[in-house]
Amino acid sequence: MNDQYQALYQSFRWLVPTQFNIADACCHRWASSSPDARRIAIYYEDESGNREVWTYARLAEAVNQLANGLVKMGVGRGDRVGVVLGQRPETVVAHMAIYTVGGVVLPLSALFGPEALESRLRDSETRVAIVDHASSANLLAVSDNCPNLQQVIGIGFADERVLPWRSLLARQPSEFKAIPTRSSDPAILLYTSGTTGAPKGALLPHSVLIGNLPGFVASQDWFPKPADVFWSPADWAWTGGMMDALLPTLYFGHPIVGTRGRFSAERAFELMERYQVTNTFLFPTALKMMMKAVPEPRGRYQLALRSIMSAGESVGETVFEWCQSALGVTPNEMFGQTEMNYVVGNSQRRWPARPGSMGRPYPGHQVAVLNDDGQPVAPGEIGEIAVNRLDIHGFPDPVMFLGYWRNEAATQAKFKGDWCLTGDLASVDADGYLWYAGRADDVFKSAGYRIGPGEIESCLIGHPAVANAAVVPKPDAERGALVKAYVVLTPEFAHRDRSDVIENLQEHVRERLAPYEYPKEIEFVDALPMTTTGKIQRRILRLREEERARAIAAAAPPPVSEPMTAAPASPSGPTSAPTSAPTSGAISGSTSASTSGSTSGSTSASTSGATTAPTTAPTTAPTTASTSTPTQGAAPGATPQPEPAAAPAPPAVTAVADDNIEPAPRGPEQQSET
Repeated sequence: MNDQYQALYQSFRWLVPTQFNIADACCHRWASSSPDARRIAIYYEDESGNREVWTYARLAEAVNQLANGLVKMGVGRGDRVGVVLGQRPETVVAHMAIYTVGGVVLPLSALFGPEALESRLRDSETRVAIVDHASSANLLAVSDNCPNLQQVIGIGFADERVLPWRSLLARQPSEFKAIPTRSSDPAILLYTSGTTGAPKGALLPHSVLIGNLPGFVASQDWFPKPADVFWSPADWAWTGGMMDALLPTLYFGHPIVGTRGRFSAERAFELMERYQVTNTFLFPTALKMMMKAVPEPRGRYQLALRSIMSAGESVGETVFEWCQSALGVTPNEMFGQTEMNYVVGNSQRRWPARPGSMGRPYPGHQVAVLNDDGQPVAPGEIGEIAVNRLDIHGFPDPVMFLGYWRNEAATQAKFKGDWCLTGDLASVDADGYLWYAGRADDVFKSAGYRIGPGEIESCLIGHPAVANAAVVPKPDAERGALVKAYVVLTPEFAHRDRSDVIENLQEHVRERLAPYEYPKEIEFVDALPMTTTGKIQRRILRLREEERARAIAAAAPPPVSEPMTAAPASPSGPTSAPTSAPTSGAISGSTSASTSGSTSGSTSASTSGATTAPTTAPTTAPTTASTSTPTQGAAPGATPQPEPAAAPAPPAVTAVADDNIEPAPRGPEQQSET
């Protein structure tokens, strides 16, 4: 194909107006025009199949009514209002009303428990919160502990502690004079998802929407086209749901589909067929589920899909090729963070998408891969992804966050000069494509080799037995760390012999990657620990392995002093002692598998082929396995969009059935921070 990347990237210029408000760009300007007011803004469908259609006129009327109500409650410029809602029309109304009065939206996932809600409400000093029945119990349980929280507005349920949404809006006029805002004024306070530590509140200006548009347009293969309809299961409480789906779609005056209920592959295809969805954002986890459940979707569904953006984790070659062959769409992978989103990615329509690559810096964003000295790395070398405050022409990048809420130390630590550090590692090739290598704290060394989990996970997921996988280091005295994989099996493999599955998975990776990358240990689990945005929390698994190692070390018997005189040799020859302690015997339901054909009945396995005596009786029957080694409709002043060595011997491999891992959230509320 014709690679237009350099021409687009070099010619792009930001046009950021001094006065800019997200609500005006996404709602009021459409509703104020007679023909545009009748445009459909939202298609909504709940878990019971009930449906609603909202035009921009209907949306603006409700926005103005809520804005009047908020002002009467004392909400004004800069005040934080919590929105604890999933995908529903009232979520959009709340966002637009808060922007309209000059307030700051505090998006909070409906999946948050009481502690998560309380910490964010208290830290942000939120004055008003909006909930529905699904999120009300957790918020009301801690509302008395939030001294600044003056009012809770409730949607669709009765409780004496809340102000009913419907009656509040019914009492308000449908006209409101919007509070003018600058593009640099705060609009959103979004707490990071906590993938690597405690969440921090990232304060985003109104201009952040403009900053996201080039990446959105490019990753959605030059959105919008006249008939474009957008849907994504990504939670609207996170960057992924807001900036990769909801707000850009409304900015261009097109419909977005909002849904409630658990995510399922079949329902995803049904929704895309029913609403003739043309553009979508799907996390790799969702795409994997869809691929496994419906391998040939076009044989069952009449789809209108023309673009897919994916982010959060690597799609992997298997899913990439399935999208091309089964859906007829090349997925555009994208990279971004809450602090500066949509900065790197692909756009198959304008430059080739390379399987497994994060893509190139989107127009308007200056991105580099830096070494520890803050200098760009050579092609092929791994460094940290960084985004500059300025674009390549020296103008401020509107996508950049304002700073962490009341945390100047964390804000300063995020930057090295004008470079905002992401904490994500990658390499860059000669053509400027970035290749993800994992979080800085996810990458580890095993026997001197640098291991990035993403490539191994993608390889595992390419096997039909694997629904999902996470790779972490397991502490090892000899090698520093072993490559360990946590694997969720697909239903058709769930009851097969574990030792056979282990051997097949190891061989699958060994044949495709470097010999030092295949997992020396595999643990089967029902689910992986996930953030509410659908990202694997490797940190939890890594800490689990470290805790297990400490427990094993603490339980080990003290060394026995050698006698001064040697004992006579046994006439039958030396007997091998156990080479390792059980790696997972403390976990209920665990089973172990040897990599060398050790005698069945032991809880640890030898890697040398010697017979190993059992150290303790196994709690369950052990398993033994042998392995071998601006377009049309853009707001005035907003962004113009251009047109048309040998591997070490493997240690014991353990398969563990563990029900103590928090299952991944399902449904629209499952997905985002990108």
